[in-house]
Amino acid sequence: MKLRPLYDRILVKRVEAEEKTSSGLIIPEAAKEKPLEAEVIAVGSGRVTKEGKVRPMSLNVGDRVLFGKYTGDEIKLDGVEHIILREEDVLAVIER
Repeated sequence: MKLRPLYDRILVKRVEAEEKTSSGLIIPEAAKEKPLEAEVIAVGSGRVTKEGKVRPMSLNVGDRVLFGKYTGDEIKLDGVEHIILREEDVLAVIER
């Protein structure tokens, strides 16, 4: 199924959480937190300004982003968990 976010929204998929700490300890499933890093899957057309013009998005498909812990709406597409966020909910883009 394809999904195209509207306006200034983006569709992201969480990046898998680490299984081990940097010192080599294995993290049990019950202690894992959901990662706050995700990959952008789809991008809307942009925000409509008061003048009626569309301001293009600064994010692109494939970008890795950090977002806030309690932001966005979780949805399932074809059995896979995704999150719909507003562009303003993105805290940073991870550049590698």
